[in-house]
Amino acid sequence: MSVATARRIPADLGRVAGALGVVVLIALWWALAAAGTAGGTIPSPGRVLSTMWSDGWGLYGPNFQVTAIGALQGFLWGNVLAIGVAALIMLAPRIEPLATQLAILSYCTPLVALGPIILVVFGGRTPTVFLAAMYCFFTTMVGAVSGLRSADPASLDLVRAYGGGRWQQLYRVQAIAALPNTFAALKIAAPSAVLGAIIGEYLGGVDSGIGVALTAAQTAYNVPRTWGMAIAAAALAGLGYLLVAGAARLITPWTTVEEGR
Repeated sequence: MSVATARRIPADLGRVAGALGVVVLIALWWALAAAGTAGGTIPSPGRVLSTMWSDGWGLYGPNFQVTAIGALQGFLWGNVLAIGVAALIMLAPRIEPLATQLAILSYCTPLVALGPIILVVFGGRTPTVFLAAMYCFFTTMVGAVSGLRSADPASLDLVRAYGGGRWQQLYRVQAIAALPNTFAALKIAAPSAVLGAIIGEYLGGVDSGIGVALTAAQTAYNVPRTWGMAIAAAALAGLGYLLVAGAARLITPWTTVEEGR
């Protein structure tokens, strides 16, 4: 067996396991619907797909787009802030306790309680972007700090020996070393941003988006459409994950090689 073939086997097994998991999940869903679980409120996959088809792109397209834009804006704001704070910690280590406490506070604070305050103060879609950003911040900051600290000490000593300070160490050595961990955090942050955006839409103040459509379907007791919107939300979260994973493969190809060993 060649080395390339040996490296492909774990990846192929992972894909097969993922596909098998989806099949099992759909089969379980179908069985629960057929058994009338929860008082028959679980629609079958066929019924949900039929409702999605009849609703069409006219319903899903605009709402999907609006939520995606809000999630993307929050993703960018939250992660830029998180990576900036992580870089500041490396440049000025004394601020780490304060930055860590603020990050933990942002993670532990019930954001659903903050959303209405942001809605009253700013209005519009600001809560959507705000919650999406807050759901990203902690994960990315922790991942970025961990990555920056994983830099090779010998490389840092070499930069220091040539007269380089913390800034030179940061952008010449630590920034590159941090890429794998940072991208791993970003892959988690992408679905989290979608969740934050949808929760922001739930709070009101907007007239479109997956969260708004979900609320309308629930109010109308349209169970298949509610499930369809949930599938759309899951698809958007999965798309975000795949896009970040694809960017990670392009920007840090050496991590793919290491995983295949």
